[in-house]
Amino acid sequence: MIEKTRYSDAELEEFRAIIKEKLELAQRDYDRLKRSIMNLDGNDTDDTSPTYKVLEEGANTLSKEETSRLAQRQLKFIQGLQAALVRVENKTYGVCRETGKLIPAERLRAVPHATLSIEAKNDGKK
Repeated sequence: MIEKTRYSDAELEEFRAIIKEKLELAQRDYDRLKRSIMNLDGNDTDDTSPTYKVLEEGANTLSKEETSRLAQRQLKFIQGLQAALVRVENKTYGVCRETGKLIPAERLRAVPHATLSIEAKNDGKK
C-alpha cells in the first residue's frame, strides 16, 4: 500500500474551512481583549469613589497584565492559523515538519495549526 504524502484538494478545503472558522473566532476574541486593555469596554475605575480607587487601580493593573498575556497568546494562535492557511494554499498542510509524514486528520481537526505529529512532539520533549 502506498502511503499518502499529502492531503487531497477536497481534504485541504475541509481544513481551510475549519481554519477560517477558528481564525474568525480567534480574531473576535483578540479584538475583545484589546478593547479591554485600552478600557474601551467601559469597565474601568473612573466612576469609583476615591476610597476604593487605590485598591481598584492595583487590581486593574494586575487584570490588564493578565489580559495582555492572554492577548499575546491569542495573537500567536492567530498567526499560527494564518500560517496554516498558507500551507493549505501551498498544499503542504498537514505534513509533519520533523518526520515528513502526514499528521492524522483527527489531530488537525482538533489543532488545525499543528505542524508536528504527536510522535514528533513527544520525541521533542525527551
